[in-house]
Amino acid sequence: MKFKSPPVNSLSLDFLTEFCISLEKLENDRACRGLIITSAIPRVFSSGLDITEMYGKSTEHYAEFWRAVQEMWLRLYSSNLGSSPAGGCLIALSCDYRIMAENPKYIIGLNEAQLGIVAPFWFKDTFVNAVGYRTAERSLQLGLLHSVPEAHQMGLVDEVVPEEKLQEKAVAVVAQWLALPDHSRQLTKTMMRKAVLDHMLAHREEDIQNFVKFISKDSIQKSLSVYMEMLKKKKS
Repeated sequence: MKFKSPPVNSLSLDFLTEFCISLEKLENDRACRGLIITSAIPRVFSSGLDITEMYGKSTEHYAEFWRAVQEMWLRLYSSNLGSSPAGGCLIALSCDYRIMAENPKYIIGLNEAQLGIVAPFWFKDTFVNAVGYRTAERSLQLGLLHSVPEAHQMGLVDEVVPEEKLQEKAVAVVAQWLALPDHSRQLTKTMMRKAVLDHMLAHREEDIQNFVKFISKDSIQKSLSVYMEMLKKKKS
């Protein structure tokens, strides 16, 4: 699956909806056992959540958007498909194996703190499971975006390869995973991820309400406005 939503594959409501539909179709296709997620746009996998979906909208829109974010994570994190992305953070963390291209310009992380917002508990849980508690605590508090070597060292990505070898390596990794019997791999994945999934599902509606209440605050809307203006200045 190649993401193509110019300019930077932001996770908008439409993008998330299309992603979930596409993933469901693949899961229902018995001929499909594995999935490689990458980007059709050069030099970017995804810029993350679309800030415009969280700014200047109605509370109903915020709730709809956040439910779509949850749905994307739930589907991918619990997917029976063996999945290996070539970048990204929340999407990458939800996959079985993370491969990143070797490029000094590339960065990855959960930088919500820089926007003046807070990563929800299920972002945090997924991050902690990948990199460990102390590393996650520091990274989340500071909203750090990590270089490729940093991301590899801390376990945020599993492997780094030259950019031209990215697709080839992802195919090789998926083949290695799919050499195992599907049922044993899938049951092991379910066992490892069940507690995090159950925790999120038990608090899903509460999480949506908390997000809507938080993102609607004047102070948070102001922080997002400042961040968006900063991005505009960088582009210009």
